[in-house]
Amino acid sequence: MTQPFPALRSRLDRFGVLLSGLCMIHCLAGLFLVGVLGLGGGVLLNPEIHHIGLVLAIVIGAATIGMGALRHGHRLPLILGIAGLALMTAAVLVGHGAAESVLTICGVLLVATAHVTNMRRNSC
Repeated sequence: MTQPFPALRSRLDRFGVLLSGLCMIHCLAGLFLVGVLGLGGGVLLNPEIHHIGLVLAIVIGAATIGMGALRHGHRLPLILGIAGLALMTAAVLVGHGAAESVLTICGVLLVATAHVTNMRRNSC
């Protein structure tokens, strides 16, 4: 018998990894298209995209990583997730530029790693 709740949590963890990857692609594409080619600044640098992405990351991270940590008892995914979300929040606060890009990329890598670690811990 399959349990729907763990399956949903696993799907949300996978969605969190996908969202982290899309965020990183958005960040790198923004640097390249706007910085090098001077294209798409109005769309790619829209602060609302970053705010929505951060809210999604916080909601999905809290739901999956937080509940996973409660279930399996391992703190590493929680620590990685909190650190990543803190970096992503800092990136939104510093505004556009190199610091934002570095903070965002480091943050999404930590959050994605937290989701993957959480999935592995939940499958044990």
